[in-house]
Amino acid sequence: MAERETRAVYPTALGASGPKTITLLGHDLAEDVMGSVGFGALAFWLATQRRPSPGETRVFEAVLAALADHGFTPTAIVTRLTYLSAPDSIQGALAAGLLGGGSRFLGVTEDTGRFLHDVVESLDGAVPSEGADWDAVALRTVQQQRTAGKFVPGLGHHVHKEGDPRTPRLMRIATEEGLFGPHLSLFAAIGRVHPTVLGRTLPLNGAGVCGAALADLGLPLPLLRGFALLARTAGLIGQLAEELRHPVARDIFLSVDLNNTSVPPDPYVPEPSTEESGNG
Repeated sequence: MAERETRAVYPTALGASGPKTITLLGHDLAEDVMGSVGFGALAFWLATQRRPSPGETRVFEAVLAALADHGFTPTAIVTRLTYLSAPDSIQGALAAGLLGGGSRFLGVTEDTGRFLHDVVESLDGAVPSEGADWDAVALRTVQQQRTAGKFVPGLGHHVHKEGDPRTPRLMRIATEEGLFGPHLSLFAAIGRVHPTVLGRTLPLNGAGVCGAALADLGLPLPLLRGFALLARTAGLIGQLAEELRHPVARDIFLSVDLNNTSVPPDPYVPEPSTEESGNG
């Protein structure tokens, strides 16, 4: 008797389709979700597979708003330029902008969240309850980074040198919703104590405070950059919409193309190796 064929099974709690219905997270998409669940709440729900509270939704959507658009950043410029080059590929223009989300733009959200989480985890549950105690943790943390020659993620901004307006606003929203947790507490403390170590005052930037807030919401750390990209997708759509009405990409292109200067080649010369040769 032939062996019964084993059929592969791929379990998912997300979307599934039948002849007449679509389910999403165990609910009827058409009847229970559409028109009833906002996009921000749905994005949170999809990532955690639990429905957020109203307060969590407010903080999460405030983060998305904070990261949606910040002017002519490299991500916005490359999106507009890619559309200029390939107007038949909206997806390519959006993807080009999203691919620029790294350690200097957008990726700071994840970097800060992970950094703060590592410090909080190192406390082994002995989480401070008072601001002064958080200051001690923050001071030790900044000193260790300084000694190691490393930056503190979330500190500094190339434009908002006197303070990023997104940071106090998001902190107020989290406080109002009772969601000002250990990551935001540590981040705020870093803002208070770092001048003592660095000898200068740097702003706590918006991308960093967003990472702290997302970590306090308990969202998966590996996805923090994904939420920043989700927010920026809306901003890039806005950039493209404005490019359709008031194009600037061609001017940006021509400003470089018509003003470049030919110079002699500058060959790359490898730096001398500092490793000792082995005797083989």
